[in-house]
Amino acid sequence: MKVLYAEDERQLSVAVAEILKMEGFEVKAVYDGEEAIEAIGQDYYDAVILDIMMPKADGIEVLKTMRSRGDHTPVLMLTAKATLDDRVTGLTLGADDYLAKPFAMKELVVRLKSMVRRSVDYRHSVIRYKSLELDTNSCELKSDKGSLRLSNPEAELLEFLIKNAGRAYTAEQINQEVWNGRESAEKAELYVYYLKNKLIPLRAGVAIIIDGDAYALGE
Repeated sequence: MKVLYAEDERQLSVAVAEILKMEGFEVKAVYDGEEAIEAIGQDYYDAVILDIMMPKADGIEVLKTMRSRGDHTPVLMLTAKATLDDRVTGLTLGADDYLAKPFAMKELVVRLKSMVRRSVDYRHSVIRYKSLELDTNSCELKSDKGSLRLSNPEAELLEFLIKNAGRAYTAEQINQEVWNGRESAEKAELYVYYLKNKLIPLRAGVAIIIDGDAYALGE
């Protein structure tokens, strides 16, 4: 599970990130609100942890930006300000949970896992990456330049590549990761090329990059 952790207190950030990694999370740490907004726009995360009191853009501004973009990634807010108004503001804007500083690491881990679990159970079917929007239920893929319908395997492949953007996989690895080995490496490669060609007319600045016998989603 990939988590974005936005916290401007560097020592706290390092300590929390290490514990979350020990709990099985993949953590990207950023240190101000602008970095958080940029990171959220560039990659897929299973959850976001936002400290409210951050420089450049506070946690509330980051949350507003996320929700205005239609980003439904679950968000846990952290703050030293534990007043009722702060909690109401965050939850009204779409935060999924709230934890006041100082907090016990065990409680943070429990709340984060519970939040991600609820999100998996009731997650929104739309996944966004750059200017692409994929509805995993209908297999419709949109950009600012148009839309088209993917086959089920193509949609499953694109969902996997979005969630692992920038990482390269061979056709055999894709077969194992996406379809649990039910297809063949040759068929996985065929789906990669089908999807590569379908991305071109959408002109979204997103492409499948081929490096030898490996494939990755990039620009």
